[in-house]
Amino acid sequence: MEQLTSTFNCQARYYKVGRIDESTTQIWWVLHGYGQLAQYFVQKFKVLSEKGICVIAPEGLSKFYLSGNAGRIGATWMTRENRIAEIENYTNYLDSILAIERSPSHVKTTLLGFSQGAATAVRWVMNGKLEFDRLVLWAGLFPPDMDFEKGTHLLQNKEVIEVLGKHDEFITKEKIAEMHDLNTRLHLNPAIIEFEGKHELDMGVIEKIAFG
Repeated sequence: MEQLTSTFNCQARYYKVGRIDESTTQIWWVLHGYGQLAQYFVQKFKVLSEKGICVIAPEGLSKFYLSGNAGRIGATWMTRENRIAEIENYTNYLDSILAIERSPSHVKTTLLGFSQGAATAVRWVMNGKLEFDRLVLWAGLFPPDMDFEKGTHLLQNKEVIEVLGKHDEFITKEKIAEMHDLNTRLHLNPAIIEFEGKHELDMGVIEKIAFG
């Protein structure tokens, strides 16, 4: 049996609240977690659009039923199956949105990845074309298979924030130790924000990051 590949054009959706114009104060790219959809995820950031911030929410290219063969649907950025091609596909997809949503050079850009979206955000930084000022990893880690030398260079002089819910069932002591180890390998000393919550976004923390 021979494995072959085919390249083709396809359509994929994304969501945006706010606009990019002369009144825009910041741009936030937000990448959802496993099993979420961008149309609901972006609603968590809607309050930012009321204060001059444009929020852009791409969506994982693979969709699936969350339970059985019907009902609620979620999206994923990738699985371990054909992972290299999937990473390349979503990087090209994110770059294609970036080509549409061009931001003025003077506008501060934040890239936030939640859970599975954290690794996705980092891989986009490593392989894509996004220019950004601040990277927020929320309930997620740097991917352990990344190029640490390249990552150290790309993250130099960037603001890096890691957000953890104190009661997040997925963030174990082992995960926290791994997080610190990955930070060390990248020569990073990120700001770490903890909040009284689980595996979820927190509006107070979002506003704190956005407005200080």
